[in-house]
Amino acid sequence: MKINKYVEDLRAKSATELNDELVAAKKELFNLRFQNATNQLDNTSRIKEVRKNIARIKTVIVQKNA
Repeated sequence: MKINKYVEDLRAKSATELNDELVAAKKELFNLRFQNATNQLDNTSRIKEVRKNIARIKTVIVQKNA
């Protein structure tokens, strides 16, 4: 149910807001990967979660453009 709420929130946003959120998620993913490489990351499952969120954001962007 938490994922469905997140996707509904994404669909309610405009294209510029989605692009801003995509950039922020990519920055977060970069930081998580950097922390993982330097052995500072405790919750490695967060990387997988952020990658899936990026895919969800991209999917909503494509759906809005179609």
